[in-house]
Amino acid sequence: MKEFRNMNRRTFLRGLGTAVGLPMLEAMVPSVGALASVADGANKALPRRMAFVYVPNGKNMPDWTPVATGRNYDMPLILEPLKAHRQDLVVITGLAHDKANPNGDGAGDHARASATFLTGCQARKTAGADIKVGVSVDQIAAAVVGDQTKLPSLEISCDRGPQAGSCDSGYSCAYQFNLSWKSENMPLNPEVDPRQIFERLFGNESVQESVESRTRRHLYQKSILDFVLADAQELKASLGSTDQRKLDEYLTAVREIEQRIERSERFNIQVPRGAMPPEMEEGASYEDHIRLMYDMLVLAFQSDVTRISTFIMAHDGSNRPYPFIGVSDGHHDISHHRNDAEKKRLIAQINRFHTSQFAYFLSRLKAIPEGDGNLLDNCMIVYGCGISDGNAHSHHNLPVLVAGRGGGTITPGRHLRVADRTPMTNLYLSMLDRMGASADRIGDSTGKLEEIA
Repeated sequence: MKEFRNMNRRTFLRGLGTAVGLPMLEAMVPSVGALASVADGANKALPRRMAFVYVPNGKNMPDWTPVATGRNYDMPLILEPLKAHRQDLVVITGLAHDKANPNGDGAGDHARASATFLTGCQARKTAGADIKVGVSVDQIAAAVVGDQTKLPSLEISCDRGPQAGSCDSGYSCAYQFNLSWKSENMPLNPEVDPRQIFERLFGNESVQESVESRTRRHLYQKSILDFVLADAQELKASLGSTDQRKLDEYLTAVREIEQRIERSERFNIQVPRGAMPPEMEEGASYEDHIRLMYDMLVLAFQSDVTRISTFIMAHDGSNRPYPFIGVSDGHHDISHHRNDAEKKRLIAQINRFHTSQFAYFLSRLKAIPEGDGNLLDNCMIVYGCGISDGNAHSHHNLPVLVAGRGGGTITPGRHLRVADRTPMTNLYLSMLDRMGASADRIGDSTGKLEEIA
């Protein structure tokens, strides 16, 4: 029997074309006592994770921004779905992305908002191959700590879009459909297909074996877990009762996601578009897609397959309608509200739908015990947009949340108002410190945002 005591954090359950990472188990540390928090509040035995969730077209800011600052802040309409998580959030007002402004380049605010969001750099205005912006914060971190995990980073999206050609007033589509930039001219295209993401999370390094594994699963209606069953049983026999329960719960979660992907694939094949009422068809598919993506991100963090991710819930400039929540007009169209009260109400409804999905994500993270707390405690999740008011295309006073405690290095449960037009990249510098990937500068940063401590 294999020796699983004091397991390495990178232990995998292996089988044909399969490598299933494991959650943090007591057997992975010398003792439960080693998980005790140290004096600075950071749990050194546990990895820290960093993610960025992007939502498009700004917000109806009066329904987003709390009036009060500090711990007794109010939660306006858009933030209300996050009430159960208020003690896990820092709502930040005053951050800006100056490089998303035209600065002499004319129209194209949606492309610039996306391109600048994680880079803090001015995108070169071009629809050709000579794209240029800057290295994004997630990739700065991945370059330093990405070798500690199976995937250096994970890029996902609910919107598939072109990666070349003109999308916004002479800006390349590459700017509008990507957040992550490995170099100043190399975007990392996000994956939209849940199946492909699942295979990346749980497949092994052999392309041939992975293809064979997937073929057998499809042909014989097998689960990916069937290929690691022997390894899993051997591991379980060597674990204590608490770890056995954790392992069972984790493997059940993996299987449930696999089944949801299978159901969605069958649904797409068997139910033609237009066979259901539009509000049911669109509502079920989009919300299910969002939650499936969030659940896979939870598994990726829980199993330490990656510690860094970006998620585009919808690309900036998206004109998706939301008939399932009573908004039949396109999102981008009504974001140009011209102070029409009804349009602003509808925008707030879309914004609230997005935060309700984010609340689901936070609930899933908090439901997973880790060390003396939960998985969210060891995360830093930025939720926001590169535009505040969509009508004005403004890029200051951005709607930004940071969820999680960063391993005890962030003080949540408050509304933090910083100096007006503070570069958002200052927040990123502080996050990089907490990831062990310190940088002197990113984009237009002027210093670290010490106030989040």
